[in-house]
Amino acid sequence: MLPGVELLFRDSLHLVSNRRVGLITNPTGTDAQGRSTIDRLYEHPDVALTTLFAPEHGLRATEGEGQRIEDSRDPATGLPVVSLYAGSKRAPSAADLHAIDVLVFDMQDVGARYYTYVYTMSLAMEAAGDAGIPFVVLDRPNPIGLAVQGNVLDPAFATFVGLHPVPMRHGMTAGELARLFRGAFGVEVDLSVVPVEGWDPGAGYEATGLEWILPSPNMPSVASALHYPGTCLFEGTNLSVGRGTDRPFQQVGAPWLDADSLAARLTRRNLPGVEVLPVRFVPRDPSDGKWADQEVEGVRLRAVDPGAYDPTLTSLAVLVEARAMAGDAWEWNVAHFDRLAGTDRLRAGVDAGEGVDALHRSWAADREAFESLADPYRLYPR
Repeated sequence: MLPGVELLFRDSLHLVSNRRVGLITNPTGTDAQGRSTIDRLYEHPDVALTTLFAPEHGLRATEGEGQRIEDSRDPATGLPVVSLYAGSKRAPSAADLHAIDVLVFDMQDVGARYYTYVYTMSLAMEAAGDAGIPFVVLDRPNPIGLAVQGNVLDPAFATFVGLHPVPMRHGMTAGELARLFRGAFGVEVDLSVVPVEGWDPGAGYEATGLEWILPSPNMPSVASALHYPGTCLFEGTNLSVGRGTDRPFQQVGAPWLDADSLAARLTRRNLPGVEVLPVRFVPRDPSDGKWADQEVEGVRLRAVDPGAYDPTLTSLAVLVEARAMAGDAWEWNVAHFDRLAGTDRLRAGVDAGEGVDALHRSWAADREAFESLADPYRLYPR
């Protein structure tokens, strides 16, 4: 399987040759041999790479979530690095683009609505459109496949962890999303997507032959990415999501939960494709500060049939059961949970005692409408 950067140099070099290029990337932007897209562009005699742009987590993807990224200079190339995550800045300014002829995006998304890289892409597309320069996406596989699951964001709750009305698990690549953003959501830009070649979306990321490079510090594996469209919701509660452990987003817990009881409740639900295991863990220096150096009890999720697994349904069940067990120990971070959920209806429904099945059914119509909306912008068979 070849990522888009390989096809750029093989078939589509005209998109960047004899042009001043700006590149939005991080360590996940590599070719099939693991060589950086920065180096490939910088060293090509027909390409003038002039500026690097850094998203959330920075050009090296080492900074924590929400941490301000400063402008800097790349020590390897000497190129300026312009932050797209500094204060309120989330997109290139007109001044940033005045000496650029084409803006290129090459980063690994993880397939979940909350992950900010595709919104960096969307806002950069708008900026490129305003500047009158083309925008090129070097596509990459969606590491968790093309299944579409979860609720669709209510535009009234649009933020940088959910800028467009897409589902929790959107089932698209960055290139497909770019096409959707332009075609359906009004992002005006001269867009080219260089697709991947030879990808089987149902075979799993391991079958691509690409190395998993951490797109952010707490996304160490494809397993964490697979659970993330569901377990990220717990960032808006006082449950740990496993930050500060070796399984972030694969386990959730709190000191006041009973691991065995919670696991038993969830196992009785026969959730498809997943084994729910009782777990006890101690977060060490967790980036969210939750339950640092305290033993917490909860559940670990293990996808035994990834094709059948719905992380959004599973985490909804965990949410409902944990909330019912918690009593007064439960805490919402109301604003943050609603931002992640893309609505206030989920939180209200859980507090009102609505069941898992009813809440899950309430998502179906909007999700099906999204799938119909998205179909014309897809590049790969489902």
